[in-house]
Amino acid sequence: MITCIILNGGSSSGKTSIAIALQNLLPEPWLRFSIDDLVDAMPSSLVESSDGVGIGSDGTVRPGGAFRRLESVWMQGIAAMIHGGAAVIIDDVFLTGIEGRQRWEAVLVNLPVLWVGVHCDAEVAAQREQRRPDRIRGMAEHQAAAVHVGMTYDVAVDTTHRSAEDCARSIAQRIQIP
Repeated sequence: MITCIILNGGSSSGKTSIAIALQNLLPEPWLRFSIDDLVDAMPSSLVESSDGVGIGSDGTVRPGGAFRRLESVWMQGIAAMIHGGAAVIIDDVFLTGIEGRQRWEAVLVNLPVLWVGVHCDAEVAAQREQRRPDRIRGMAEHQAAAVHVGMTYDVAVDTTHRSAEDCARSIAQRIQIP
């Protein structure tokens, strides 16, 4: 039985909306964690610093060494919750493509994971990004395709023309509920 769903997609692709829709759709309680939660929990000295999360004026994101160390601990904590019996939905952005997946695979070894690619046309994601005051313009465009390079998924959804709820239904169909 799947106890972990990992949603990978670029900024403003709809990952968080899908995660919330999944929580509302699935019969058992699922915890939801986002890479944004980790960034929000970091001290301000690491946000927008080269050792933390360097964000360029064009929207490029460059994770530094301190960020990667904290990310590793965060991932281990989430894996411990799953090992402890929690069902978890993870909303992430694999900035380094397959390397991001490999970091999760290392901590989720022997756990049943459903890998989900959340796609969205770069132009549509950029339009959504413009409505979000917490985003630097250009993130969505840079990440829309880059986060999927080299990836394979159990399920792929595209939010360009589909609602989060519809995408969540497609994902839920792949989960074996006891």
